[in-house]
Amino acid sequence: MKTAVIGASGYAGGELLRLLATHPVFEVTVVSAHSNAGEQVTSVHPQLQSYAGREFVTADSIDFTTIELVFLALPHGESAALIYKLPSHVKIVDLGADFRLEDPAQWERYYGGKHAGAWVYGLPELAAGQREAIKSQNKVANPGCYATSISLGIAPAMSLIDSSDIVVVAASGTTGAGRSAKINLIGSEVMGSLSSYKFGGTHQHTPEIEQALSSLAQKEAKISFTPILAPMPRGILATITAKLTSALTTEQAHQLYSQHYADEFFVDLLPAGQMPKTSAVTGSNKVQIQVAVDQHSNRLVVSVAIDNLVKGAAGQAIQNANLICGLSEISGLALDGIGA
Repeated sequence: MKTAVIGASGYAGGELLRLLATHPVFEVTVVSAHSNAGEQVTSVHPQLQSYAGREFVTADSIDFTTIELVFLALPHGESAALIYKLPSHVKIVDLGADFRLEDPAQWERYYGGKHAGAWVYGLPELAAGQREAIKSQNKVANPGCYATSISLGIAPAMSLIDSSDIVVVAASGTTGAGRSAKINLIGSEVMGSLSSYKFGGTHQHTPEIEQALSSLAQKEAKISFTPILAPMPRGILATITAKLTSALTTEQAHQLYSQHYADEFFVDLLPAGQMPKTSAVTGSNKVQIQVAVDQHSNRLVVSVAIDNLVKGAAGQAIQNANLICGLSEISGLALDGIGA
């Protein structure tokens, strides 16, 4: 299937190219990056030697009539402008935020500009029926990286918690901030240090998470979310706590999560006593989860680890593309993490 990757010079775009290089069906025929047009792919992504000799092109130069599948890995707000230039037959997975939010007011508050509308939300493991909803579409809004880890971490317990009191502290590697040069992201600033950012409920994934969880619980969900910049290139470790409304032990919580994710290839509930590690999921589309009940405060505590560039971006996008193209969901993604 002839495939184009638009916005391929960024971290998520590069990860898309890496994973697609060995995909059994998706053939990358176009690699686009406007600001890098004319440059060799390997000059930006030296690890991608399977693309040696290939050059980035501009999106305007692409003949989309020959393309069957498009991945958009563009900055937020740029996908919508390009969508209307694509033929109706093209299947699209958008890694940006442009089509995630249903409420125009939330889009304007957290992103600014005109709201482009909403597509089906591409998180198959979120709820019963979500996978089938994705399969029925040809355009998918890929979830955000934090939103993926947090939503999957708390989803099985939504009927047992106070959905208005979900507290999250999550640390992410620096690739989550994109590839543009920023003083606060250079090695001298980041190494050996942790810092919070977008403090006080201002992170743009907040309404996305609340939208997903409110739909799941059929009542309003609210989160207090503090993101942390961690001195590592990639990975997310999220800690989620919520007030329990029903009596629950750690063993019961573990059993609940085990049953909920029993048939999910990409979600691993770890054995009791084993904690999620970002290094364990690096390079994979896996989610690691551990759960406990803090009896002292009567709160559920969930720990979740993902690779922000794979399950949080490129791998999830390919998982969604597999679904809308009628392929096995795990095609090209049956990969374990790299580890330490």
